[in-house]
Amino acid sequence: QLQLAESGGGLVQPGGSQILSCAAAGFDLEDYAIGWFRQAPGKEREVVSCISSSGGSRSYVDSVRGRFTVSRDNARNTVFLQMDSLKPEDTAVYYCNAKLLLRDYWGQGTQVTVSS
Repeated sequence: QLQLAESGGGLVQPGGSQILSCAAAGFDLEDYAIGWFRQAPGKEREVVSCISSSGGSRSYVDSVRGRFTVSRDNARNTVFLQMDSLKPEDTAVYYCNAKLLLRDYWGQGTQVTVSS
């Protein structure tokens, strides 16, 4: 079965850090571009960060640039999102997406709550 699974969410205090993982099962991530998305209550899903298949190209939405870092370990078939200096407005369900031509896979999401 082909699937993505996010992990690492939870409750974190403002200013804290969290690292999310996105692991693939049933297929190799190394050929896929990966996107991290998030959806806060009452808001549309937005892209947070993207990384190319080689890891050589990375992009971030303005609101997280300088605080979040995306990386990948193709040997472990996993992509990571390191989140630092977290703010309450980062609270959302975070999803990873793997895309290659017409192949498009989504994880089930992991909740990140930033609150004191």
